Amino acid sequence: MSKTLDDDLYKRTKALLEPGEIELVGAIVHSGLTSQEDLEMHELTVDLNEIISEHAGKGETYIYAGNDSTDFASNQFQGLTLEDEEFVWECQQLLRDGTFKLVFYYEATADQEAIVSAIESLGYDVTAVP
Repeated sequence: MSKTLDDDLYKRTKALLEPGEIELVGAIVHSGLTSQEDLEMHELTVDLNEIISEHAGKGETYIYAGNDSTDFASNQFQGLTLEDEEFVWECQQLLRDGTFKLVFYYEATADQEAIVSAIESLGYDVTAVP
């Protein structure tokens, strides 16, 4: 991926974290997966849900795809708690230079360092977005 695309994606991700109702941080996961690897993309999203949920301290979560909502775009997902459907994370899967970058953002109270470390332990490059 070119430095320009990386910088642009970082800036766009940072803009998503602008102050709102809750303080957010994020992570860009450079998956290396192509548009032909749907099953692998799904499996990676499930794995990342488990990592982020564990380090966010919100309990068990499920992945909401938003298929029943016009507020969601294709390749946009949320992690919500099982207990009360509380927000844990949101993700956009973006195709850049032929491979997917998964842009996750979640509450700043999550253990950002542990999340990044756990994702890297799966073998992926990660850009933390404070």
